[in-house]
Amino acid sequence: MWRQAVHEFAAKEVRSKAAEMDANARLDEGLIPKMGALGLLGLNVPEAYGGAGVDALSAAIAIEEMGWACGGTALSVAAHNSLGCFPIAAFGNEEQKKRWLPGLATGETGLGSLALTEPGGGSDLLGGVRTRAVLEGDEWVINGSKAWITNVSLAPVVVTLCRTDPDPEAGSRSMSLILVPTDTPGLHIHPPEKKMGVRASPTHALTFEDVCVPRENVLQEPGRGLYQALQTLDGGRVGIGALAVGLAQAAFEEAARYARQRQAFGKPIARHQAIQFMLADAATQIEAARFLVYRAAWLKEQGLPYTKEAAMAKLFATEMAEKVCRDAIQVLGSYGYSQEYPVERIYRDARLMTIGEGTSEIQRLVIGRRVLFE
Repeated sequence: MWRQAVHEFAAKEVRSKAAEMDANARLDEGLIPKMGALGLLGLNVPEAYGGAGVDALSAAIAIEEMGWACGGTALSVAAHNSLGCFPIAAFGNEEQKKRWLPGLATGETGLGSLALTEPGGGSDLLGGVRTRAVLEGDEWVINGSKAWITNVSLAPVVVTLCRTDPDPEAGSRSMSLILVPTDTPGLHIHPPEKKMGVRASPTHALTFEDVCVPRENVLQEPGRGLYQALQTLDGGRVGIGALAVGLAQAAFEEAARYARQRQAFGKPIARHQAIQFMLADAATQIEAARFLVYRAAWLKEQGLPYTKEAAMAKLFATEMAEKVCRDAIQVLGSYGYSQEYPVERIYRDARLMTIGEGTSEIQRLVIGRRVLFE
């Protein structure tokens, strides 16, 4: 019932606007309250704070269905839930939860955002984070810059990873997650990036110039930021895997529909073995990826370790999606390369999935370390 409800919403409200949002490189903000009303913005927010409080598998299903409709919108929803809301719900104190989660869960105050990546450091969080927060009296004074930050132009608050201990010996205890309201003086949100795909999802660089926030805006306690960020990314990878499955499903459906209609050599091209084999492989790979994603989500819901499984799900699902979308274009031939059909846009959207929230190379490192040394 949950899948059907989300699918019907996505088909009616989102998919029909996907091409327009891509062309305009802008999320239709009118969708935000509608998504909030359905519970799509409170997937990781407990009901006590106005959220849907659904289980991890239901959350993955929702992101999958949104990905089927529009990759950019789905990316903003996934980042909002997994990256923006989750750290506050999981690590915030009661005051922080009450202040931020209700408005985020309904979309009334906007979408959630997390700032990890910096211009000089993507995958290397421990060594690449240069943004510093210095405690002066009862305030954190933040200086630095962030890059490729999703949703921040629509967010009331951005959860920001900062280096709070300059001691080189501090290691993984040198960083903290700090809540920074986006209207704080000194926080500059730069114009949106011009991207190849997922163009409906806003992405920005940030600059922090003597940004002052209260001491109590740190999540839990100073020094826990790297652990919190890595735990957040585990859940985010399940979401990106689910999104990739949705994109691949949409591309597959378009290719199968076209193959049944397009005539070549006296019969529909779906009757030719070369086309059948591509679609048979696609259907099989989508199912395999779907179950990897669902398994990781189930482990998360059970409170069991799932870092390896989340990395496996994201790695397989995102690389699968790129291949399925590529083959969908091949099935459509020249039309697949045209904006007249959606597979061109879906392919562009899928390309990011092997990069964001940990590249495929990072996923292989995570998997390799766990299967060899743990």
